[in-house]
Amino acid sequence: MKPPALHLYALCGSRRRLSASRALLDALRRAAPDGVAIEICDLIGDLPVFNPDDEGERTPDIVERFAAMVAAADGLIVACPEYVHGMPGGFKNALDWLVSRDEVPFKPVMIAHASHRGDQMLEQLADVLTTMSLRIVPEAFVRLPLAGKSDEARAAMLEDARRSGLLASSLTQLAASIGR
Repeated sequence: MKPPALHLYALCGSRRRLSASRALLDALRRAAPDGVAIEICDLIGDLPVFNPDDEGERTPDIVERFAAMVAAADGLIVACPEYVHGMPGGFKNALDWLVSRDEVPFKPVMIAHASHRGDQMLEQLADVLTTMSLRIVPEAFVRLPLAGKSDEARAAMLEDARRSGLLASSLTQLAASIGR
């Protein structure tokens, strides 16, 4: 009997329609090895601004759906651009909704970065994810300098990363850390 597919939930820190982070997540989804399924979250931009008074019985339905998707995932993939040396506010807001909940502690997470810059944001992101008790898998980290490139150059870089096995290798490292 074939084991169930490993389900990964991908969180994109950018709301831009043609975001380099989203392009990298889409490429990872297409390059996923057999037995790995990736779903990209489309809820982050619709989450209300976090307010601790709205937790518990007052938690908005969309937050409950978001948290349920995170809980159902075997692992997470995070791709986030740097805005003014930090995470975009909407993405940090999504993480804030998960801080006091039970869905994320010890869940493995892979960081995918679509820029040659952004090291300050990556440090901040790692600090926040670690503080939330997520388990960052450093061997799965993937970085492609897609930001600022033309659509054609971006597509070529993503195809090269797929063909070389870079994307699948990162996902395999994440899967191995989960035990599958």
